[in-house]
Order: sequence, then structure tokens, then C-alpha cells
Amino acid sequence: MKKYDVTGIGNALVDIEFKVSDQFFFDNHVEKGLMTLVDENRQNALMKVINTKEAKKQCGGSAANTVIAVSQFGGNAFYCCKVANDELGYFYLEDLKNSGVDNSLEGKVPQDGITGKCLVMVTEDSERTLNTFLGITQNFSVQDLSESAIKDSKYLFIEGYLVTSPNGREAMVHAKKTAESAGTKVALTFSDPAMVKYFHTGFDEVIGPSVDLLFANEEEAMLFTGKENILEAREELKKAAKHFVITQGKNGAMIWDGDTFIDIEPYKTVAIDSNGAGDMFAGAFMYGITNGHSYASSGKLASMASSKIVSQFGPRLKWHEAKEILGRLLP
Repeated sequence: MKKYDVTGIGNALVDIEFKVSDQFFFDNHVEKGLMTLVDENRQNALMKVINTKEAKKQCGGSAANTVIAVSQFGGNAFYCCKVANDELGYFYLEDLKNSGVDNSLEGKVPQDGITGKCLVMVTEDSERTLNTFLGITQNFSVQDLSESAIKDSKYLFIEGYLVTSPNGREAMVHAKKTAESAGTKVALTFSDPAMVKYFHTGFDEVIGPSVDLLFANEEEAMLFTGKENILEAREELKKAAKHFVITQGKNGAMIWDGDTFIDIEPYKTVAIDSNGAGDMFAGAFMYGITNGHSYASSGKLASMASSKIVSQFGPRLKWHEAKEILGRLLP
């Protein structure tokens, strides 16, 4: 028996979420709808012109959101991360602890530096735009992995954003090999279309012959495979992953379970904030498949959970909301 359902690796970022207008993007030369890496000066300049009164702050990063979701639904989760010995670093670790997630820095003093921050800018059409200063997490490396946790997990979950740096890619590859040697299955998320567009060869290196489970949205699937429609892209993805999920926003999702495609219907909702929807889908789905549920029922759970996320501000459910969703779909 493995101790953890999922161990995640990824960038540790304190998410600071704001509501903004499209005019804000025009005035401040921000590319809407993408994750953009920025330096600390640029991030500070943006924060000065954003209305910070209604800002919501919590520990984040794509993989962190996913493992927290696993924990909220009742699973056991671990997170390998890197934060600094500063106020936001300790805030991050305390928030992880309160979310029921063990981490690789427990019992250790973080290194000096600056903890990474992500400005999450949400517009009225519910689209999220990210400007990220990685801080100390840009140095995430093999040394920041907990091999014991990876080996003692049913799944390793790898965040695609790590592909941007050589040390991050090395950590991704090393973690995958560590998992495979211990019989731990490997899941990968592409994280963002920009990652696939600019770091395709890095993903090829990480994926190798294949991964056990891949998460992508439609745009990412087509970019990675070079196909112009999703039906061709999903056939090509079979070469890279034994199983995969393609999320389709308001149209639900499609799952390849290794034998057949399963269409997951969307749940009706009024979207106000898409931030974290993909992370929540992955977390709920992985909770399901690591706790004895089918791909179809896990997909339904993930669809309902992500529909709830986009109907509110922020990438995380409340604990009682997770339990209510679980009770409705997986009694």
C-alpha cells in the first residue's frame, strides 16, 4: 500500500488574484489569456496600478492547486516545492499544511531568497491572465524532490510550467524515472498553451516513450500534436500517453481510458473566473482514479468540481463544497 495518492512537483507561488478590465491590459501592455513570466520590477509596477483592496492571497501554482484538490476530496497528497525564508514563504507552507498537504520542506529552514508570486488577473468574461515572478522557485531542481514521497505514491503529478528551465526539466525527468522505478504511475499536465508552443522539445524529453496520464486542453493538444482539429489530435496523443484527458471548457471533456473515448458532459454554470479550472479538474479526476472509481465517474466528479470553481472567485473549493460534490456523485 502506498502512503500517498498523489505527489506533485511544481512551482510554489503565492497567488494574488485581482479583478481587472480589458482596458487595463491595453494600458499596461499585458497579453490577455496567457501565463507570462516577468521580473520582480515588472510585477511590482503592475501591482501599483491594480486595485488591491479585494485581492485574494493563497498558496498556489498549478500542481499545488491540484494536490490541494486531491486532499479536499479526501485523498492523501504531498507536494515537492521551493519557497524562500521570507514572510510569503512561511505563509505558503502554513497554507499547504492547513490544506492537508504534506510537503518537502517540513522540518527544514527554507533558503534565503524571494518567494515566487503570481498575479492572477480576471476579467469580466471570466478569463484569467497570469503574470508570474518565479523568485526562488525558478531554481527548483532535483535536490528539491522527495524521492521517498514519490516512491510511496500511487501517482506522480508533474506540472508543465517546470519545463521552462534546464534545472526544472532535469527535475521532471529525474522524478519520472524515480516514479517508474518504484511502480508509481506518472501524470503530466501541459499547464498552458505557451508552454507547449515554446518548449515542445522539453516536453518530448520529459515524456520519453510515454506517460501514464496526460492532461491538456484542446489548444494544447493541437499545438503539441501539430494537428488542426481535435479528432486528429486525440489520435496522435495516444503515442505520448497511455491515458489522457482533454478538457473542452464549456463543452466538457473527453477521456481516453486506454481502450475507448469517454465524453464527459459539462455542468451548467455561470462562469465568472476560469482561474484554476484545469487544476481542479486534474485534482478531482486523480482523486477518483486513485480511490477505486472508474474513469467515467472520475470525469463526472472533475467536471462538476471545475464547474463549481469557475462560478466563484479563486481556484479552490471550500472544504464543505468538496464533500457535497463528492456525496452527490460518488456516494
